[in-house]
Amino acid sequence: MKIFSVKSIPIVSWSSDHALSFRPRILTLCILCTGLTIFGIGDALLIASGAGNSPWTVLSQGVSQISGWSIGVTTFLTSLAVLLFWIPLKQKPGIGTILNVVLISIAIEVSLPYLPQPDSYGLQVVEAGLGILLVGFGSGLYLIANLGPGPRDGLMTGLQRVTNLPVARVRTAIEVAVVFFGWLLGGTIGLGTLMFAFGIGPAVSMGLYVVNYFSTRST
Repeated sequence: MKIFSVKSIPIVSWSSDHALSFRPRILTLCILCTGLTIFGIGDALLIASGAGNSPWTVLSQGVSQISGWSIGVTTFLTSLAVLLFWIPLKQKPGIGTILNVVLISIAIEVSLPYLPQPDSYGLQVVEAGLGILLVGFGSGLYLIANLGPGPRDGLMTGLQRVTNLPVARVRTAIEVAVVFFGWLLGGTIGLGTLMFAFGIGPAVSMGLYVVNYFSTRST
């Protein structure tokens, strides 16, 4: 199916011409912010479901458990910490990188108290699945905006460049390490974590396809 076979980030009429531009068009900036907000709400749905978090949220939740800070705050601080690793890797942030750090954290912090926390395991899995779909759709919006990678994506590409290892191997190593340390700190892992690991790729592909399809149709 075409929806699961996207091989590159589409470029549409509202995509930024330069990933590191700090003066993007208003439309591009608004779509970027919308995508990051949707991404954050999707991540919050995974947390609220109780079925298991995405790898980086496992780490953020673990830090939250030992620090007493909210998970929105620890998500923000974790993203900042990841950006510090960009310095030796000589990665350059764009405005999308900075907004990624801020808006996803805010979206989690604001939406989490209002999201359902079902007792039924079946409903927990459904909520986790919805969260993954929203993360995928939000990713489609922010990636097509082309205003700089998120902190974790930049870490992946930077490590891949200096190690010359395959992207898949680098990303897998990062995700496994993050889940392990997050679990040691008390973060929640479960079926939702596995669902995210195997489902986020198709969800992002779906998001890219849908955003590209409707953007093309509207021009």
